[in-house]
Amino acid sequence: MNLAPRVDTAELSDADLDLVSGGQAGGGAGPDLGVHAEAGALGVHVEAGNIGLTAGVGVSLSPQGVAVDAHLHATLY
Repeated sequence: MNLAPRVDTAELSDADLDLVSGGQAGGGAGPDLGVHAEAGALGVHVEAGNIGLTAGVGVSLSPQGVAVDAHLHATLY
């Protein structure tokens, strides 16, 4: 007599697995938008489905001149 508990298993399609891989459960639920702003800096982050885009720009002034920094980063989850 086998007293071990029975565990039911199920097959996952590749599309279902892509939605949960990397901890992105519910990844096509809808777009998300985040904005960060402070003196001399502005950043935006947008996610839709399994793609994330982050962009930012910063400006600083000093006696030596003006420094400008910008970036764009894309992520595929």
